[in-house]
Amino acid sequence: MHDVIIVGAGAAGLVLAAELRLAGVRPLVLERQPRRREVPRANGLGGQIVELLRYRGVLERLEAAASPAHAAPSLPFGGTQLDLSHLAEPAYYALSIPQPVLERTLAEYAAELGVQLREGHEVVGLREDAAVTVDVRGPDGPYQLTARYVVGCDGGRSRVRELLGLPFPGTTYPEVNRLVEATVPDSVNRLENGDLDVPGLGLLRQGFTRTDSGVFAFGAIGPEVLLINTVEEEATEYDDLSPMTEAEFQASIRRVLGGSLPLGEVRRLSRYQWQGRQVPRYRVGRVFVAGDAAHLLASSGASLNLGMLDSVNLAWKLAAAAQGWAPPGLLDSYHAERHHAGSRALLQTSAQAALRRGHDPAADALRALFQELLTDEQSLRRLAATIGGTDLRYPAPGSDHPLAGTFARDFPLTTDDGPSSLASLVRLGRPVFVDLAGRPELRAVAEPWAPRVGLHTAKTHLRPADALLLRPDAHIAWAAPLDSAADPAGLREALTTWFGAPEGARNRLTTHDHQE
Repeated sequence: MHDVIIVGAGAAGLVLAAELRLAGVRPLVLERQPRRREVPRANGLGGQIVELLRYRGVLERLEAAASPAHAAPSLPFGGTQLDLSHLAEPAYYALSIPQPVLERTLAEYAAELGVQLREGHEVVGLREDAAVTVDVRGPDGPYQLTARYVVGCDGGRSRVRELLGLPFPGTTYPEVNRLVEATVPDSVNRLENGDLDVPGLGLLRQGFTRTDSGVFAFGAIGPEVLLINTVEEEATEYDDLSPMTEAEFQASIRRVLGGSLPLGEVRRLSRYQWQGRQVPRYRVGRVFVAGDAAHLLASSGASLNLGMLDSVNLAWKLAAAAQGWAPPGLLDSYHAERHHAGSRALLQTSAQAALRRGHDPAADALRALFQELLTDEQSLRRLAATIGGTDLRYPAPGSDHPLAGTFARDFPLTTDDGPSSLASLVRLGRPVFVDLAGRPELRAVAEPWAPRVGLHTAKTHLRPADALLLRPDAHIAWAAPLDSAADPAGLREALTTWFGAPEGARNRLTTHDHQE
């Protein structure tokens, strides 16, 4: 019997598998496609997932395969642009990486951790009793597997979701987005400001151009390469596996702009349609859904970011259950926390859909007013945090500290072994208690959980609290106020809520005691 079977080897499934291996569980990943698709459905990551991948040491791999992560100077939002370039501190970090490159790199990382992946193996049935039995159709014929838990990470057309009978309510928007990455030939004059002078069409300004027939947009993604996009309202629903041709794209340009745009080397052709959907439950007994199987969002790349964060949240909780120490309610907290996160993402992407879809003067006025309101720094930061998922605060039993429930921001530490950082403490995806102010009475409370929770003592000149208890997903479960008494009962409650009773813990974590 397997501990966890993951259905789907996209980004969400691969991150889940890797996180489970860090927690000491050996998952099996089943992917119905015999080979990985090379057409990207997303072209990058942004927000909290970028920081989490940095904490795990995975971001370096992704940057080596693509380009360095950077503070985004602007963000698209519903046909407008959020100008973040003048902010004193970055509001949103982004990583430009085509989805096939992302998934290939994550697959290599997961394989190094010992994850088993079977490609060309399709799940066609499942049923639950004391465990979950999965019916699989593989290259050599049908077979069955059993597992304690199954997670469907198998996309917007999820077979796992279908087999569970879960509804997928929401909206399919009558918009068809066509994307091309291409160079332009010498006959197209590319101006210094990024605009294009096109024979027969005239001046095309970088950014969005709206016409009576739709939207045309383009921007530079490299010294020579442009990302070119058309959006049209159509009643047709396209099959995701049906490839787009250059002829189809050129026909769309002619409908939107009334003329042709010559293209040079074409590096990417893709088509997608917007949907805004969310399942009502992320858990049914021993079966879970994550990523696009749980939600679809009406904004490019948003579902990818959200789905990977679903996986990070779920992995350590599944590992705790598989290893026998999960406290009551821990698995249910996955639905509570990530369904709320999905609802927030659905809210902001649905707002984007409403903002971008109008093509009349009233809609133009709405976008202009919205853009004007976003000259305020507080509004800009709030919206960027909402897009990036960094505005979330999970419930934190036992702590009313302002940091409790939030994602832990990195800061430098000094230990007996030399310079370190908070991020380095959660690199292996395990719970951490760190004493930042010499509080032995708090460390004594945490000591009985040492088999599961890494105990650390360190110092920093950027001390946000006297002590922090971090969950494996880098969220703060409990924090001690600065230079004042802390409630030991609250710390004990937080430890018990997330990491179970101290008795009976099995696998002792390596404990680093960095005394100053």
